[in-house]
Amino acid sequence: MNEKIMVIEDERKIADAIAYALRREGYVIEIVDHGSAAMDRIYAFRPDAIILDVMLPGMDGYDILKNLQAKGRIGVIMLTAKEDIVNKILGLELGADDYITKPFDMRELLARLKSLLRRIQAAGEKQEVNEIRLGEIMLHISKRTAMAGDKKLDLTPKEYDLLALLASSPDRVYTREQLLDLVWGMDYIGGTRTVDIHVQRVRKKLGPEISEMIQTVHGIGYKVLGGYSENQHKN
Repeated sequence: MNEKIMVIEDERKIADAIAYALRREGYVIEIVDHGSAAMDRIYAFRPDAIILDVMLPGMDGYDILKNLQAKGRIGVIMLTAKEDIVNKILGLELGADDYITKPFDMRELLARLKSLLRRIQAAGEKQEVNEIRLGEIMLHISKRTAMAGDKKLDLTPKEYDLLALLASSPDRVYTREQLLDLVWGMDYIGGTRTVDIHVQRVRKKLGPEISEMIQTVHGIGYKVLGGYSENQHKN
């Protein structure tokens, strides 16, 4: 086990305790205690996953999440002292994979981290296709970018994952529960309604002429029409 984990936490006792537990499990660890230094350190360290506190000096965890969207696939577990469900949902909507509320049991954090790393590894093993072309849509899997014609789509991480999943299997019907599990990878606290909200957002960003490719299967879920011309290129 040589996965690299970055702990972004300004409370030194908490950061040191997490780092000690993770090093015992065989992870390579780096600690960052100031939000404004995080992005440069992430670029240099290239972690596989980040344990990210919300309340940080200089730049908070939400702003770091927004900047992470351009850094490729990095798993994120958020640490939050806030019980407000809105704050937890905000972090997940911005691209976090999981969250854990302080105070927490270190065994739970380790279990969640191992589960996250397994999901990332499984997704990488399945990622044989580098590009997905479906009509006017072009998805660059390794770059995590999406184009609609000559227009680059400004998608959040979860919106991108949702579109990529649907587009990779034209005509396959996914239930809302399946999409929730495959895209969010957990019992998401927002429920299946978040799938509908994300589909609406993706359709809006695709534009009226292309949005019809995502079809609602009433009472079940969603699919992408396979009638669009498709050409997939292997790595």
